[in-house]
Amino acid sequence: MPRFYCPLPLNLASLITLPPELAHHVQVLRLAVGDQITLFNGQGGEVTASLTQIEKKHASAEILTFLPREAELPYAITLAQALPEASKMDWIIEKAVELGVTAIQPLAAQRCVVRLSAERAVKRHAHWQGVIVAASEQCGRNRLAALAEVADFQQWIKQPGGPQRVLLSPRATESLSQWAQHQPPQPLSLLIGPEGGLSDQEEASALAHGALALSMGSRILRTETAGLAALATLNAIWELR
Repeated sequence: MPRFYCPLPLNLASLITLPPELAHHVQVLRLAVGDQITLFNGQGGEVTASLTQIEKKHASAEILTFLPREAELPYAITLAQALPEASKMDWIIEKAVELGVTAIQPLAAQRCVVRLSAERAVKRHAHWQGVIVAASEQCGRNRLAALAEVADFQQWIKQPGGPQRVLLSPRATESLSQWAQHQPPQPLSLLIGPEGGLSDQEEASALAHGALALSMGSRILRTETAGLAALATLNAIWELR
């Protein structure tokens, strides 16, 4: 059954007009009146709806049933990712959503190749939000991962409170897997550097503000690999507890 994000109230027995982009997807898939689709609005659960009208730029559906199904991790993980080059961020966000990340915090660090102007940052944020929606539709999540605005690394790391921050560093003396095996599932922020890694000054600042330095083993992982490997590691150790 085709599955779509629909940011509207999804009340049982109601008739809704689908957003234009969703109506376009219905037409691309060559669905017909009477076909059933799954809709979710990011507020939890999903509904089954039956298409009642399909026109060139318009489609409507009737909400039939509600299923309170969830696919969220029992612990909240924020991926604090320093901006990588080109389309790597799309890949990172897509796979992080599939792995269950709760929030994504893009960071501008000293060694980031990408430098976003205010205008470009707004456009990239909208694009990344679309990546989150598409990944959620595909993987079966009924809640969207929160996407923060791009933040300066030094300003972000100095913010008080919040969950434990884990700095993935090849210089750490303890691995993430070793640490996680002796810890209960808990909220975390995974801090990932850019292609050239975080600078010595940034690592020192992170540690000074309470970050815990852990490694991913004896190999140095690329920025687009490190966060995803860390998420998979935590899921393997914690999710079934």
